[in-house]
Amino acid sequence: MARVLVIDDEPAIRRMLQTVLAAYGHEVAVAGDGGAALTAAATWQPDVLILDLGLPGADGISVIQRVREWSRVPIIVLTVRDAEHEKVAALDAGADDYVTKPFGMEELLARLRVALRNAALRGAADQPSLEFGALRIDRARRLVWVAGQEVKLTPTEYQLLSLLASSAGKVVTHQQLLREIWGPGAIDDTPLLRVFVAQLRRKLDVTERAATLIRNEPGIGYRLWLASDGDEPRS
Repeated sequence: MARVLVIDDEPAIRRMLQTVLAAYGHEVAVAGDGGAALTAAATWQPDVLILDLGLPGADGISVIQRVREWSRVPIIVLTVRDAEHEKVAALDAGADDYVTKPFGMEELLARLRVALRNAALRGAADQPSLEFGALRIDRARRLVWVAGQEVKLTPTEYQLLSLLASSAGKVVTHQQLLREIWGPGAIDDTPLLRVFVAQLRRKLDVTERAATLIRNEPGIGYRLWLASDGDEPRS
């Protein structure tokens, strides 16, 4: 069956879901706050998350956004918040489904089955950590190392590197990068992108052992490439 991570600040809800889901053959882990949820999602690597929005620490929306930086694991929101704008915010952040409390267990189980089927169709394995030669990116914790030396990046520099790493070896167009990082209104601002690529290159080239390069494809975009052609990311 599936590995299910239940994230809720109410102990009674965690215990009930753990008992019922285990009875249906699922392996269940629980977390009571946003920080513990992010750690468990990265280290335990569940097949699906059942997530409350009202969490101490990082709230549910923040958890969804952080997980979506590196994972496509299905996320089912389970919360008392039933306002339309809250549902839209959760879905826009990357949730797959939304169930309001009080809820029927049969409905939740049905939605769980749908989420798992959709995930099976999507296929691709999630990788919270990537390595490209001397470069290592921990996408769950937003940390970057080159040849074992931690590199301090700004949030924008990190987002740029993460987008390139997600398509390592492939060209990511100027428009794609600008849209993802700065929004649709910036898709023609290639000088802005060049400034941030230059800054990122300088920070990554901290040692002669840094074999990873951000290569320019003139008039098109950039790609993350290795001096040892053909290297693939590994988790």
